[in-house]
Amino acid sequence: MNRLFKLFFFCALFIVIASCENIHDTRTNKAVDLQQIKKRGKLIALTDNNSTSYFIYRGRPMGYQYDLLKMFADYLGVDLQIITSNNMDDTFDKLKQEDCDLLALNLTVTKARSKIVNFTEAYGTTRQVLVQRKPDGWQKMSKREIESHLIRNQLDLAKKTVCVQANTSFYTRLKHLSEEIGDSINIVQVNKETEQLIYLVANGEIDYTVTDENVALLNQTFLPNIDVKTPVSFPQKLAWAVRKDSPELLTTINNWINSIKHTSMYAVVYNKYFKNVKATRRLKSDYLSVHGGKISIYDNYIKKYSSDIDWDWRLLASMIYQESRFNPNVRSWAGAYGLMQLMPHTATRIGVNNNSSPKKNIEAGVKFIKWLDRYLADTIVDKNQRIKFILASYNVGLGHVLDARRLARKNGKNPNVWDSNVDYYILNKSNPKYYRDSVVRYGYCRGQEPYNYVNEIIRRYKDYKNVMN
Repeated sequence: MNRLFKLFFFCALFIVIASCENIHDTRTNKAVDLQQIKKRGKLIALTDNNSTSYFIYRGRPMGYQYDLLKMFADYLGVDLQIITSNNMDDTFDKLKQEDCDLLALNLTVTKARSKIVNFTEAYGTTRQVLVQRKPDGWQKMSKREIESHLIRNQLDLAKKTVCVQANTSFYTRLKHLSEEIGDSINIVQVNKETEQLIYLVANGEIDYTVTDENVALLNQTFLPNIDVKTPVSFPQKLAWAVRKDSPELLTTINNWINSIKHTSMYAVVYNKYFKNVKATRRLKSDYLSVHGGKISIYDNYIKKYSSDIDWDWRLLASMIYQESRFNPNVRSWAGAYGLMQLMPHTATRIGVNNNSSPKKNIEAGVKFIKWLDRYLADTIVDKNQRIKFILASYNVGLGHVLDARRLARKNGKNPNVWDSNVDYYILNKSNPKYYRDSVVRYGYCRGQEPYNYVNEIIRRYKDYKNVMN
């Protein structure tokens, strides 16, 4: 009997423990909503890489969706992390799998999509238009002659082949249009982004595609041989999307959108990417990541010398952008000069001066980085952490960074880890409590500068990795 009681007791205990573990698992797998985002300190948003949503232009991350996301992240008081996808199936999968918190791209609100995501308040409207090529020699034709070669009645799409980006609302709309006109449209889904398809129409490789009107009008400004006047849909709402289990995030986004979408600030952002003449110049530039694939005119030098320190060239490019915006003639208030903004005493030691070429300036800056790397390598083994120490030292001086490491060690933090350890003490090195500490040898510094310097370079480097090869 006693043995039977013990057996029963242990079985009951096992069930209780297992139940507790299941409760624990449920809690740890709690859906990511607004409070979790704020606690994390970072909003993760997915957008597409094209010439309107998100791109790099002359070294700077830009884009209509990017700017709106930055504004919203600032509103939340968190950092912004961008991930990209130009595949619509992959886009919705990433949201479902919690790889991101929201989708921010030219998403039209549809009933089918509303079953799997929650759409935010609409931030704009658009309609889908047919992109077709004007006839050869159109420049010398009358308007009537040109019109005679173009589709203006949707009924005339019968038996025509139209290529669209796979798994998009463009495909769905053409399917419905085929039923509406009572005839077949040969709809070909391809794994190309919609702007790529516009180029193929302009180049004569395909005859037709469909895209959103605002995107079509922008591309027409530098592809004058395309026509985008024929609508294939009624006006449709454009919105961001969140998971069904993120109600707090949805409410907050809705409140924010309603507060800004009728303001001059929002109009400025929209015009910047869809109406301003500068948008046309960007589209023609070799330094637009979507087309030219260049960050700066010095990319070849950056690639060459980045290999000397085993850095990704895009990281070194981000650092140079931070230093000089790729302007070799800039000089700081402290006397630093050139692309790498070398201080005169450092430059002289390495063998360059303010008359040295941009190539020599990059080479000299890399030599200084290499020296910092050798100095720190013995104690900071992790390469990614060491890079942050190097960046901070390049900006504010090695002595101040060593002071911050000593402060970290004294206060029980890891002196070999930048994130949430040494960065705290460099940030606070303008506080007398810290710069007057007995372990500090180099005194006061404006710690906010190196702290921001490191964060901004790493953040921009992630943007470069998103869109540049």
